[in-house]
Amino acid sequence: NQSVNLASNVTGTLPAANGGTGATSFDESKFILIKETNASDVAAVTFQNGTDSVTFDSTYKVYFLTMTNITMAGDEELFLRALSGGSALTSGYWTAQFGSYGSSLPNAYSDRYENAFMGSPGNVESTRPFSGWTYFYNVGVSSEQPQAMGQIQMCRDNGNVYGFGFSGSYNTAISNFDGFTLTNAGGPNITSGNFKLYGVK
Repeated sequence: NQSVNLASNVTGTLPAANGGTGATSFDESKFILIKETNASDVAAVTFQNGTDSVTFDSTYKVYFLTMTNITMAGDEELFLRALSGGSALTSGYWTAQFGSYGSSLPNAYSDRYENAFMGSPGNVESTRPFSGWTYFYNVGVSSEQPQAMGQIQMCRDNGNVYGFGFSGSYNTAISNFDGFTLTNAGGPNITSGNFKLYGVK
């Protein structure tokens, strides 16, 4: 077997599926930090228009959220949901999730969710970090369908490690898509983790 250094021995665009960005270059100046927050024993971390220095308007057509080293007080499901008028929408989505899972050899994973942009496949293991990123579309736009897509890395409470992508939308156009939330299912809280929200030029 011969290894290839992807940083120095490959030119051009490296597809996202092979560990690249899918872009020929990355311009950090196009990602404008709007808000950074650290979770501390909360049921949900929420970004809502007009709250805590967050504004969703026509300034940016796309928003980007990073979720780094999220830990839970106990094994619990996590959901990423749209807000309408400040309230989380818990039904009416069409989301596909796809990737792999396993504790030794990988297995194919796929699922469909109707209650969130993203749902953890089972309880997140409280002793292992949950991390990922998401692009959001049509936030703060009237009469459009909320959309989101991203990737997640996590360990389930049965010991299986999951790496998966997701792509979802809310089935109908709404007039007040004013934010989003990462929330538990009513059980143990989110004890820690870093969240960064960016506007994309």
